[in-house]
Amino acid sequence: MRVVVTQFVSKSTTQENLESCVRIINEAAGCKPSIIVLPEYANTLFCPQQASYLDHNQAWHEALAIGGLFLQEIAAQAKKHTCYIVINVTLQQDSSREHQNGTVKSNISVSTCLFSPSGTLIHQQDKQDLLGDENDYFIGVSATARVIATSVGKLGLLTGNDSMTFETSRDLASAGAQLLCNTMNTFAIDQSRLHDAARACENKVYVASANKVGSLLAKASDTQTQGNVDPEYLVGAGQSQIISPEGRVLAQINHHEEGFVFADINLDETEVGLNNKVRPDGTSVIKQYRAELYQPNSVSEKLLTSIDVNDRGNVPLTANVVIFATYKANEEAINDVCHYIENNLSDIIQLPELFFIQDLQNTKSKAQRTFIAELSKQVINKISAVLRPFQYVCTSVIIDDTHQGVIINERGIFAMQAQLHFCKRYPWVVLGDKVNAVTLPLEQGNIKLAMLIADDANIAEIVKVSALQKIHLLLVPFDIQEPCEVKYSLLSRAVENRICIVAASREKSFANALPTYVDENNIYSKNKVKFQKSTGVIVNLTADMDLLAQWQSRKFIGYVNEPVVKQQYGKITKAVIHPFAAVNKANKNK
Repeated sequence: MRVVVTQFVSKSTTQENLESCVRIINEAAGCKPSIIVLPEYANTLFCPQQASYLDHNQAWHEALAIGGLFLQEIAAQAKKHTCYIVINVTLQQDSSREHQNGTVKSNISVSTCLFSPSGTLIHQQDKQDLLGDENDYFIGVSATARVIATSVGKLGLLTGNDSMTFETSRDLASAGAQLLCNTMNTFAIDQSRLHDAARACENKVYVASANKVGSLLAKASDTQTQGNVDPEYLVGAGQSQIISPEGRVLAQINHHEEGFVFADINLDETEVGLNNKVRPDGTSVIKQYRAELYQPNSVSEKLLTSIDVNDRGNVPLTANVVIFATYKANEEAINDVCHYIENNLSDIIQLPELFFIQDLQNTKSKAQRTFIAELSKQVINKISAVLRPFQYVCTSVIIDDTHQGVIINERGIFAMQAQLHFCKRYPWVVLGDKVNAVTLPLEQGNIKLAMLIADDANIAEIVKVSALQKIHLLLVPFDIQEPCEVKYSLLSRAVENRICIVAASREKSFANALPTYVDENNIYSKNKVKFQKSTGVIVNLTADMDLLAQWQSRKFIGYVNEPVVKQQYGKITKAVIHPFAAVNKANKNK
């Protein structure tokens, strides 16, 4: 099937916006699409970050009647071009507004409508999570998003900020969605650069996103003093795109002009969808889920130490972290880590999962695990002997035939975390039943953190459960299985939950997918499979968390919530993280 995404400038009148919609649909129809996706607020100029309407009368008059001429024309276009059309508009939920009191709110929804090739409105989905000034002018609804079965495949509809967090996409993917159609109206590039790709690869679905370009305000002079953001930045970011289930951009409009772009995709039910997502080791992702773990009360906070941390002061502004990836094995690997500790002063040293084992396949027999357990004792004893006070090492080990994440300090094991989700790499593991939130005392203050090992950090739900305990830092000793884990997923986890993440892995090589278009006349482009190396990552938070602060302290570069990323490279990767940025956000939201 052929999918088209569009982007265009909204005008100040409903009639002008209808003309823009019809024009862009007719232009896009030239490529014979199966489905066309238009941006959010296709009928009106509205920006959640500013007071976009003069009063509630204006909001009502610019909203559409469900059977009105605007949507009748969109239906006619779908029938004319024999394609599905996805469009988001503001809809009048009452038959009329009986008064002219501009201070009284009307019943108006922000709704995404799906028209079939016959011109029939087959699905209407109202926006559930309203943002900023949307709460002043529109009403939310309690109905959850659902999957729509069509002749071209199973579709899910996203609106606005839906893709900035994992929940709505996960719900739709769990219900069988194969293509997520995302209507947006944003000046930020967060969704197009990071979150859309994360939603695609973590759910094994296609994502088709359509965004606005041009000013998102009718007249800057009328609104520039009413909001917190300088109107010069309130310009649609464009970047309308189509993304593959691997997180690869298949087509994108990378400029700020009106237009459309298309990609041909295959929604074969055996190839696409969360129910068909399998990890490289053969683990079914859907079978990994443990709903009982994803409740806030499933988390326990405990300290496995006699140190009194209650008087350690506030959360530190910064902490020094390092990823250390030894290329040695067994006792040599342990000694290599000890040598590093003796000659460096990092607060937290993050090691990969079972860093001292050369081949992780060697964990499958009981005899091999017994040998690894003996080495694990050496890991704890030797490392603790060289650690200074308020200095820590995080890795995973085998203890009592279980796979455990551990934090080691100068006294031995400071904290432990059991593996929580099944993976075929470690089929023998007895799974734990909770996340342990740990308070870690540093010389500068206290950091609250959690550990996740094996595949656990790839499960967005368990990361959220951890973050709800107001942790500042997530430590991840893991063994990378897919490039998208560090390219998109962990980054998205960090910014959507406002936590720092330090994840360490052995270096892996992955074959890049061939480009969409290959120059057949270039002999050097044929039969070439390139490999990319992937390891771990340190994801930091910008020190200026709030939206306004970004404009005050530095030039706006397109991100509302930008991750500060340092990829693990070579043997030693150092960084300074900002735990205090996480605690500020947590306090604001609670």
